[in-house]
Amino acid sequence: MGMGLGLELEPDLLIPACALTEQPQVFPLSQPQEEGKGVGCCAREVLVPEGPLYRVAGTAISISCNVTGYEGPAQQDFEWFLYRPEAPEAALGIVSTRDTRFSYAVFGPRVAAGEVQVQRLQGDAVVLKIARLQAQDAGIYECYTPSTDAHYLGSYSGKVELRVLPDMLQVSAAPPGPRGRQAPTSPPRLMVHEGQELALGCLARTSTEKHTHLAVSFGRAVPEAPVGRATLQEVVGLRPDTAVEAGAPYAERLAAGELRLGKEGTERYRMVVGGAQADDAGTYHCTAAEWIQDPDGSWAQIAEKRAVLAHVDVQTLSSQLAVTVGPGERRIGPGEPLELLCNVSGALPPTGRHAAYSVGWEMAPAGAPGPGRLVAQLDTEGVGSLGPGYEGRHIAMEKVASRTYRLRLEAARPGDAGTYRCLAKAYVRGSGARLREAASARSRPLPVHVREEGVVLEAVAWLVGGTVYRGETASLLCNISVQGGPPGLRLAASWWVERLEDGELSSAPAQLVGGVGQDGVAELGVRPGGGPVSVELVGPRSHRLRLHGLGPEDEGVYHCAPSAWVQHADYSWYQAGSARSGPVTVYPYTHALDTLFVPLLVGAGLALAIGATILGSITCCFMKRLRKR
Repeated sequence: MGMGLGLELEPDLLIPACALTEQPQVFPLSQPQEEGKGVGCCAREVLVPEGPLYRVAGTAISISCNVTGYEGPAQQDFEWFLYRPEAPEAALGIVSTRDTRFSYAVFGPRVAAGEVQVQRLQGDAVVLKIARLQAQDAGIYECYTPSTDAHYLGSYSGKVELRVLPDMLQVSAAPPGPRGRQAPTSPPRLMVHEGQELALGCLARTSTEKHTHLAVSFGRAVPEAPVGRATLQEVVGLRPDTAVEAGAPYAERLAAGELRLGKEGTERYRMVVGGAQADDAGTYHCTAAEWIQDPDGSWAQIAEKRAVLAHVDVQTLSSQLAVTVGPGERRIGPGEPLELLCNVSGALPPTGRHAAYSVGWEMAPAGAPGPGRLVAQLDTEGVGSLGPGYEGRHIAMEKVASRTYRLRLEAARPGDAGTYRCLAKAYVRGSGARLREAASARSRPLPVHVREEGVVLEAVAWLVGGTVYRGETASLLCNISVQGGPPGLRLAASWWVERLEDGELSSAPAQLVGGVGQDGVAELGVRPGGGPVSVELVGPRSHRLRLHGLGPEDEGVYHCAPSAWVQHADYSWYQAGSARSGPVTVYPYTHALDTLFVPLLVGAGLALAIGATILGSITCCFMKRLRKR
């Protein structure tokens, strides 16, 4: 066998009869044999991987070896030998499990340093480990198991060939410029805005003489962290079978299309991270691994190299977005235009494919907490809209410069007085062009004062005649007095009713019956009794409500609610004052004749019924006597 032991066995002793008819059994490593038992067939067999194995100089290798079908103790010993191509008959002792001085001089220092070692997996299985292969490590490796059997039967060693290939793998950062330009000697520092694309390239190639596959992956280490397998987080990688997979934190972004990896040409790989986020900052690396398929069909990594691509800083929108307003505190009169400017500043990406912005104005009445309610805004598409309560007013929200926005109220009202703030929001685009809010900022408060009109209203309402009966028309009058106000002031008045339940006011809100607006147009509500209603202006400051055909359902407490309105140059109206009259009770009385008519009808009906009964009885008796005769 050439094991350096001076022992030669006859061929008929090496191949027992049972070995010619049965296949040797291979037992899993997790089931050690019991002492004194020859497991399997009647012959020992040593198993090593099928060769030849190809590995690259400078990398590590592990060669397994296990023995079956032996006799004796469960823990077997193993000895490893190397036969170099230049001396195929000379066995060089590498390492042994039973003799620490077994190694030959060429392997002694490496074994002592732990670079070459044998590791026992269980009693009948070991693995030979070489940390850094050298070119002279190529050859035939033999795993020998000293006999513990009563007879020499079977095989006592297994051999596998190892071929050491030169390291031909190359990996480097791909230059961002035109093809052919050399990459910078030191990794560049890149600054990207939040929401923008981060694109990095990597060059990976090999000229190994054997057929191998390359796997290329891009990884990220947090800023200032040492680079290693423990600190390098894989972003995305191309596997040896050309499948693209992402690291766990990036799996969703790969599925959504925000993360892409492609191969350009024969050796250039490009990673694109869409919608950069704050967590994307760090040092990026490209790792290339060379894989080869062993004779048993399994894939083994034979080389790996890594190159630093760039140090990436992500400038977040929240750290840059700033909002200022002008021109300062404003004091204006009612009806005058109000203009406010909002400027959005900071090192921000322009509006486009990666980022978008919306700007709006909020107003809070003086002394009110919080930012207030929305007045107007421009959305990310540049479409303007008004907030609740501002519909129908002449309000403009427009972009007057690249980052300057103007709010204009054509005619201010006293109700527009308060504290104004400009609110800017920054969005980044994700997959499918969907927007994700990344930052928002509010300006300092800007006080706005609008002079009051000084309109004072008073209203007096009453029921004409004081008493009204069912079926009649109830007429209610409302006289309005006005103090102050600008020229052209107009009045409006509305009538409201509150229902009575068991003689007390209901908890339900007052119900509009009708009214006349400041433009003279009548508005009818809902009358409790459901009959016709008429509202009219009977004097410059006098309004009348009439309920025709009064019924019991019309009973309730009515009041008049006048309001003063001012029309500005933009033809918009605003309410300058309001008032409410005192309560007016409407009770539909019943006429006296009506109270007598009901008993009369009841009495007459009763008399007719009694008379009919008597007449029927007399007629019945008379007819009976007539039949007897």
